[in-house]
Amino acid sequence: MSETELSVICKNCGSEVSPYVTECPYCGARLRKRAPKLERRGDGLEAQRPRRRRRLLPPRPAILAVDRPYATLTVILGSAILLLVQQATGYALISFGGLVVPFAEEWWRYLSAPFAYGDVGYLFVVALALAIFSTGVERRLGTAPTAVLLLACGSLGMLAATGVANAQDDIAVIAGGNGIALGMLAAWFALRRAEARGAIDQEYDPIAVAVCAVVLLALPIFTGADVVAGLAGGVVGGLAGLLAATLRPSR
Repeated sequence: MSETELSVICKNCGSEVSPYVTECPYCGARLRKRAPKLERRGDGLEAQRPRRRRRLLPPRPAILAVDRPYATLTVILGSAILLLVQQATGYALISFGGLVVPFAEEWWRYLSAPFAYGDVGYLFVVALALAIFSTGVERRLGTAPTAVLLLACGSLGMLAATGVANAQDDIAVIAGGNGIALGMLAAWFALRRAEARGAIDQEYDPIAVAVCAVVLLALPIFTGADVVAGLAGGVVGGLAGLLAATLRPSR
């Protein structure tokens, strides 16, 4: 074994000591927390060289991560384009997916009617509500579940409105997404209330939510929105929001 080089100076007494000890043998001062590891090199032992640590890089974002509310944007832009084409061509609302009661034999109209509008103001209010509440739901649940929920609130609302109109022997054209808007508001409220329960820093303004709900409920007074379709869509969205809040893992 080769002789140990005395290359460490004790800061307490100034003596040269071995680099492989943790305490000074002359004064007992602490030199280091632990002795270096030794490795054999030839016929002697030398201190093991520190290994170069790999640089930790920040995790890459997932490729499939959704950073934009695609389902909500698709509904808003699709409805706006459909309304623009309908206004430009001058065709009746029924030609662009509107639901006519009692002549509701084409099942696909239950899916298309919530996205057909005959009034720009009607679309503007619904689009604004979706931009506020549907985007929040989509950030929490994801694009695919939100798309299914949007379609369910609209189509089930149309189905309920058709049933009531048939029971009253009414003839009406039902279209528009007030059921979608109320459904997404109710779903957002259920999710947000579950998140804010027991937390101090996650408050929301219930008065503002109530004002938005009143505006959406008042749409049938000023536009061609159907009351039953809106209420039914709100119930569907509220139940879905409660179910999602129950199944979501708590933070």
